[in-house]
Amino acid sequence: MTVMKNIAAAAAVSFALAAQAAPSDAVPTAGTLVVVPAFGEVTHVNDQAIATLAIEEQDKDKAAAASRVNAKMKQGQDIVKKADPQASLKTQGYYTYPVYPEDRPLPAGQQPKPRVPTAWRVGQYLEVKTTNLDNLSKTVAAAQKVLTLNNLQFGLTPETTRQLDDQRIAVTYKNLNERIGSIAKAMGRKVGDAVIDTVDFEGSGNYAEGGRAAPAPMAMRMAKGAMMDSGEVAEPSFEPGETTLQMQVVGKVRFK
Repeated sequence: MTVMKNIAAAAAVSFALAAQAAPSDAVPTAGTLVVVPAFGEVTHVNDQAIATLAIEEQDKDKAAAASRVNAKMKQGQDIVKKADPQASLKTQGYYTYPVYPEDRPLPAGQQPKPRVPTAWRVGQYLEVKTTNLDNLSKTVAAAQKVLTLNNLQFGLTPETTRQLDDQRIAVTYKNLNERIGSIAKAMGRKVGDAVIDTVDFEGSGNYAEGGRAAPAPMAMRMAKGAMMDSGEVAEPSFEPGETTLQMQVVGKVRFK
């Protein structure tokens, strides 16, 4: 009898311990709305270059400085057109401003005199857009006989960007589905229980971070007093590199 009591007591203790160790019921997820951010990107070799060439002259005679700038800019354009007939050219940023002498401390009581410019600085920029990257070094070197290279940026042509857009959307949407599958698994649900309610390819909702800001264009500035050399210029070395196009999508998913 004592043995039976001991067995019953042990069974009762085991049952109590098992009840304590048993997991609590999972939180119901029926009707749950889940916001799922996803990302995608594609990379492509750059196939376009935008070079900014510049000319600047300084002279006591404003007209003389402007005349030299006009002549050299025309000469530079002709050189670029000959070196790369398919390039797109655009002149921009013509400027003229006075150059004043340095201010010196005046004796006590002496009134400052009106400032009179000692010279004039005149300049202009030329934007060259081309897809002929194989001959870019030769084109720039030829132009540098007259103009200076102020800036150079590589990127993708609009046509290439449009072609990559299909790939970018597909990659991003695939990532969205993968994340929905991971979330469903974590919630103990089947992927088939999830229904996509909304897909925001702009990522513009309050739940999404703002779009990445485009890099600010480099300022077109030129060193003061830059001198032009009409001699031969060694060809520069350029590497086009790659461009990565990114996309953010936010999906609203509701579980049945």
